[in-house]
Amino acid sequence: MAWLMLGLFALVASGLFSVLLVLSRTPQLQQLFPVADFFRVALVVHVDLSVLVWFLAFGGALWSLSSTPRLMPLARTALVLATLGTLAMTLSPFLERATPVMANYIPVLQGPIFMTGLLLFGGGFSLLCLRSMLAATPVGMRVSGDGALRFGLNAAMVATAVAIIAFGWSWTRIPLSLDPRAYYELLFWGGGHVLQFAYTLLMLIGWIWLSSALAGGFRLSPRVVTLLFAITLLAVFLTPITYLAYDPTSVEHHRMQTLLMRYGGGLSIAPVAIAVLWTVLPLRGLSSTARPLQTSVLASLCLFSAGGVIGLLISGSNVRIPAHYHGCIVGVTLAMMGMVFHLLPRLGYPAPRSKAAAWQPLVYGFGQLMHITGLVWSGGYGVQRKVAGAEQVLRSREEIWGMGLMGLGGLVAIVGGVMFLVIVIRSLRGSVPAGGRKKAGVLP
Repeated sequence: MAWLMLGLFALVASGLFSVLLVLSRTPQLQQLFPVADFFRVALVVHVDLSVLVWFLAFGGALWSLSSTPRLMPLARTALVLATLGTLAMTLSPFLERATPVMANYIPVLQGPIFMTGLLLFGGGFSLLCLRSMLAATPVGMRVSGDGALRFGLNAAMVATAVAIIAFGWSWTRIPLSLDPRAYYELLFWGGGHVLQFAYTLLMLIGWIWLSSALAGGFRLSPRVVTLLFAITLLAVFLTPITYLAYDPTSVEHHRMQTLLMRYGGGLSIAPVAIAVLWTVLPLRGLSSTARPLQTSVLASLCLFSAGGVIGLLISGSNVRIPAHYHGCIVGVTLAMMGMVFHLLPRLGYPAPRSKAAAWQPLVYGFGQLMHITGLVWSGGYGVQRKVAGAEQVLRSREEIWGMGLMGLGGLVAIVGGVMFLVIVIRSLRGSVPAGGRKKAGVLP
């Protein structure tokens, strides 16, 4: 439960930074933020909290719940380090003047507080990953529905471990003399790609788990689900080969990592997505506690698919790129939000059952869909990414309308995010779980 609380804290903090981001890029409001570095600093912290900390903390919560009660002192140490690191990264913009470096996957602020926080979080999560692998629940030779999901959780755990190894490998091979932008881009490129496999596995687990809970089963057999997870895991195991074959600074290494993510990570998504739609769409007359799960799954699938389609339209460096990854990232986030709704009663808290809980994924998803639609529209006119305020140079009426739609969608999405946090906090205040850190039957 503690890892889930850390993830929720990261969502709250990233949401506060997202408000500032949306305002700093919205026409008529952007003049309030004349300093472009303000946008970049807020963007760095927002991305790291909403993706790196939230996704990995949620994965840590699932691994902790599914593991045996071994090596608990190591688990507590990991949590303390990761929490201190998250706090340091969150507070760093207010405690130091640091230069933002807009590297892909893990952007950074070049200041001692932020970098210390990032290292603490990385060290804590590395310890959690080690402990989770040593205390993992065996899947067994006979593959059941529960076993397939546990295999997926273990695969996500292994992918995260390989990403940590890739970060360390890159650190030993990349010269410190490089320009900071190039240095951090290369440092986080290989491991960042592998983390995408872990995030994708967690999303697929959420889709399958929630669909099975809604329908009492899933359209794909456990063996097929396990095979699809194994295909993604195979691409993860190919990562060390790219490091052995090519130097991390080479174009070939860059290209191979991209190909692994495109084909290894994408092969499993379409079959699972089709099975999810086949399972969830026909359901009618669901209970008040089941409707939030259904809307979470469908909104997640819609946003992730939209992000994938936008990825095919990318040409050059413009705001279509953030539209692509915003769609995919929000797809993962919506699946995790649905999983939080599903896990709360299994942890001893009241299940969200209000109409607001059923509408929340739709509000959040629709706002994000407006957000990325505005970015795609503006990207078609060449509006550049990672800029704000006067640097955007919005010349035409169409560019202004596109970025205005982006800003409006972002504000709607923020409302959806606030709804999620209010619903979860009300549930957490409803009762206190009895009997320790987890109850029997939390996982399948």
